[in-house]
Amino acid sequence: MASVNVKKVFKKYGDVEVVHGIDLEIEDGSFVVLLGPSGCGKSTLLRMIAGLESITSGTVEIAGRRVNDVHPKDRNIAMVFQNYALYAHMKVRDNMSFSLQLAKRPQAEIDEKVAWAAKILNLEPYLDRYPRELSGGQRQRVAMGRAIVRNPAVFLFDEPLSNLDAKLRVQMRTEIKELHERLKTTTVYVTHDQIEAMTMADKIVILRDGVIEQVGTPLEVYDHPTNLFVAEFIGSPAMNLLRGAVVKDGVKVADGTVLPLPAKHKAKAGQKVVYGIRPEHLKPSRKGSKAKVVVVEPTGPEIHIYADLGGQEVCAITDERLVLARDDMIDLSPKLDKIHLFDLESGKALA
Repeated sequence: MASVNVKKVFKKYGDVEVVHGIDLEIEDGSFVVLLGPSGCGKSTLLRMIAGLESITSGTVEIAGRRVNDVHPKDRNIAMVFQNYALYAHMKVRDNMSFSLQLAKRPQAEIDEKVAWAAKILNLEPYLDRYPRELSGGQRQRVAMGRAIVRNPAVFLFDEPLSNLDAKLRVQMRTEIKELHERLKTTTVYVTHDQIEAMTMADKIVILRDGVIEQVGTPLEVYDHPTNLFVAEFIGSPAMNLLRGAVVKDGVKVADGTVLPLPAKHKAKAGQKVVYGIRPEHLKPSRKGSKAKVVVVEPTGPEIHIYADLGGQEVCAITDERLVLARDDMIDLSPKLDKIHLFDLESGKALA
């Protein structure tokens, strides 16, 4: 196992800079997810840690050793890609043992490590099959097994579940998390799927346009987003964000509706803000802000109510079995201790 330290790392392609001086400390044995939209630099950062991309400036350290000029095979890392990259002409056993065979390890050691990895990943019945005889999830487990047998200091995952269907993704993310709990190997995992990030990570690193927007535990970035981008990106359905100005009794939005604020808020009167409230914290009530129903989506355990509130569409979530139709009027009340305020100009969260 090993820590990974990224210090003021920049990446340029010609005159175009895509990673802008990233600083990141990844603790030994942790599971860190790099999360962000397409083009934010997360895969580029992972590939620089792996040595598959050169670093324009800055330093990458693995286990305290500077590895900028160290060949990928000598960094003691193992990478699992979105594409399984299995050898079609080799059986599962040979795919998993290939790197050990190249390293000319003793056959007894190879057999022992393959058997150990196959047992962990439930691949024992498939060792003598070819990749074409496996499901997508089984192929991804083989790719993971090929990485495990090397016993690396760091695992790097680059969107490994993107090619799987929804049910398999749920199963595989559970298996990857269980694998980490068992091996305790430092893991860096890239995804654009926030559900993967929230359910798997010890720490989430949220990137946008080549810079880090926020680093924290899943619940920290969910409950305390530092800016509008994080607030909107994390959460499904997304946080409700309503523009307005602070008045004596709350935040006044476009149509004159005043949304309540907790008594101890720090916003100044007249300040232009964005009023944020997550759907699960906005509830139907007997006395609240008037809203007109647009769409009702029953999901089974919950009902998602999309409504026009103050001239802007919001989503409220309730477990009550309400019977609502389009254009019905409903009162919605936010939980005062769950309100988020952001400065409209800077986008930064207000205390």
